[in-house]
Amino acid sequence: MSKINDIIDVIGAAVKAESLRQKTIANNVANLQTPGYRRADVKFQDLLAKALDSSGAVELSDIEAEIYQPKNTPVKSDGNDVSLEIEVGEMVKNSLRHKAYVRLLQKKYQQIDMAMDLNR
Repeated sequence: MSKINDIIDVIGAAVKAESLRQKTIANNVANLQTPGYRRADVKFQDLLAKALDSSGAVELSDIEAEIYQPKNTPVKSDGNDVSLEIEVGEMVKNSLRHKAYVRLLQKKYQQIDMAMDLNR
């Protein structure tokens, strides 16, 4: 596979991961008042960095986003650990990352279009 395809595949995986994170954040907010609910998050950046640092080729299956429970936030008396302030902050960061990845993907496709136009 060419390097350009690898880059597009990695950016595409990042867009999917941020979409999954957005759904996960929305689910956390929806369960803000649910007794015993523990917030969830998406693991992607660590998996991506690990795959890119490896000496072999990047396999998309190695950088598939994963939902997990971090269990590092304070638990309220009802067993719930969701904080609206934290979730809103995460949503803002997630939206910015998602926009950045989409713009990178657009740029890559523009570069491909320009290259194809030069070859005509």
